[in-house]
Amino acid sequence: MALIQEAEHAAPVQPATSSVKKRVSAHFVVTTMLCILFAIMYLDRVNISAAAGSLKSHFGLSNTEMGLAFSAFSWAYLASVLFGGWGARKYGAKVTLFVTVVMVGLGTVFTGLVGGLFTLFLARLAVGLGEGPAFPAATQAMRNWYPPDRFGYIQGITHSASRLGAAIAPPIVAGIIVMSDWRVSFIVCGVAALIWAVIWWFYFEDDPRTHPAVDQRHLAGLTVSLPNRKASTPLWVLTKRMFPVTIVMFAYGWTYWVFVSWLPLYFANQHGVNLKNSALLTSVPFFAGLVGNTVGGVLSDIILRKTGRNRLARCSVVFVSLLGCAACLVPCLYVTDLTTIVLLLAAAMFFLELTIAPMYAIPMDISKEFAGLGSAYIIMGVAIAGIVSPVVFGWLIDKTGNWNVPFATGIAILLAGAAVVGVLRPDVPLVIPDARSRDGRVA
Repeated sequence: MALIQEAEHAAPVQPATSSVKKRVSAHFVVTTMLCILFAIMYLDRVNISAAAGSLKSHFGLSNTEMGLAFSAFSWAYLASVLFGGWGARKYGAKVTLFVTVVMVGLGTVFTGLVGGLFTLFLARLAVGLGEGPAFPAATQAMRNWYPPDRFGYIQGITHSASRLGAAIAPPIVAGIIVMSDWRVSFIVCGVAALIWAVIWWFYFEDDPRTHPAVDQRHLAGLTVSLPNRKASTPLWVLTKRMFPVTIVMFAYGWTYWVFVSWLPLYFANQHGVNLKNSALLTSVPFFAGLVGNTVGGVLSDIILRKTGRNRLARCSVVFVSLLGCAACLVPCLYVTDLTTIVLLLAAAMFFLELTIAPMYAIPMDISKEFAGLGSAYIIMGVAIAGIVSPVVFGWLIDKTGNWNVPFATGIAILLAGAAVVGVLRPDVPLVIPDARSRDGRVA
């Protein structure tokens, strides 16, 4: 299938010469870099939960105060998320991701230098401010570098990498704390982000057709949208279209943030597990989620290729994932055996993470120009849940002393989210009215 050149720039773009010998395909390197990016983002996102016990004892924080520190990330994450899609549309994913990842790295390093709850809150705000734009910018990069029947795959494998970051964060942070202290753990994680940003800047190109190491076979089926600083931003149109997506992702995010923020403390307080073992147990559900991300994306793409129906390919996987997660969490309210609890939580995380790839594929399905900006509305749902869920979870524990109460709340929210899946329409392209349509003329 020939390359469809639909970039806004009128000047023809010369593809990279095929005479240049390429030992490693640029697509392989970009895919690897995006996977590493997502892993680092989640490493820097969840490292605070692995260090929560040390932070609580060092600063004398209550569960409610710890929940407030957890939620700081999401406040900034929510406030900055639209800038990722906007920045990628205006300036390209190369520039946008470089700036945001540097911000994440510096914020994480600063977390290791805090002196109390207030500066901890500020440090987590800085990390959230950088991470908010990162995934929308990465989605725009994916939209340019991959064909439609690979959208689920690339979203799935990169988000699997993010869960790898979440899975390895507890043992890494716990190990560094045991060998040194909690401050060093944050500095190490922050430096990893800064190193990635430098490599990205020197390797990536917004237009895959101009990359010197690109394999011409990987250009088949692409539609490329180049940065355009004069492009308008149709926020209201996108908001109306993506609102149901945001609701579904809020339901997903509520339970997701419970896993990210509270599992180490849940194992320690509810089951009497020490720091080292609670970190290892927390990694088990995240490894299950790692598999779920890729399975969800690949399964969605298979359904799309076999049926040609975007709505069936995306929505059926999401519906099953939310119901499956709820079904696995229900027994956790009654079972006391630790091994069974861990297995149930792992199954719940597997089903929950089936959601991600097909949901992120939806804005890529409906628009090439605004795929990144559209994905911001997905992140908004998760971020809003991240603001509310950790604080409510901690408050419920402080008030009731019962860890099952917030889990039961998450189950109800998952079921509500599954009911909203029926109104999602990834099969209908996004139409942006131009200036003429506002005067009653057809655009």
